[in-house]
Amino acid sequence: MRLHIIAVGRLRKGPELTLISDYLDRFNKSGRALGLGPVSVIEVEDKKNAGMAAEAELLRKAIPKGALTMIMDERGKVISSVDFSDKLGQWRDTGTQDLAILIGGADGLAPDLRAEADFALSFGKMVWPHMLVRVMLSEQLYRAASIMGNAPYHRA
Repeated sequence: MRLHIIAVGRLRKGPELTLISDYLDRFNKSGRALGLGPVSVIEVEDKKNAGMAAEAELLRKAIPKGALTMIMDERGKVISSVDFSDKLGQWRDTGTQDLAILIGGADGLAPDLRAEADFALSFGKMVWPHMLVRVMLSEQLYRAASIMGNAPYHRA
């Protein structure tokens, strides 16, 4: 199952990019044997600052045809790392070819785009900067693959 992180905004060089690259590289290496990956990162940018509706259109255009969509949203479901790993495994095992994970900009995702998602995931009730969400998501993807592969990274 290919994964596509589709996010609003451009990530510049810095500690966030370093962390994301490290975790996604680890995920790609460990996930390959599990039928997961590779992960691609697609960045979209509303250069006209037209707002959430314009960002939503850019995100929609970047979603691979037929992909299952998961959004990162504070109103989403809060689940454990093990449950997240199980969910990825279920999607993979039921034939999902592509999983598009959408991360909105500073104002979040447009309500109509949220309503179209197959699944909404939250990292808790707090609001996180969208660049940090990318880091945390990358780590959780690697953790999920580690859990599936019974690697010692995840300690419950």
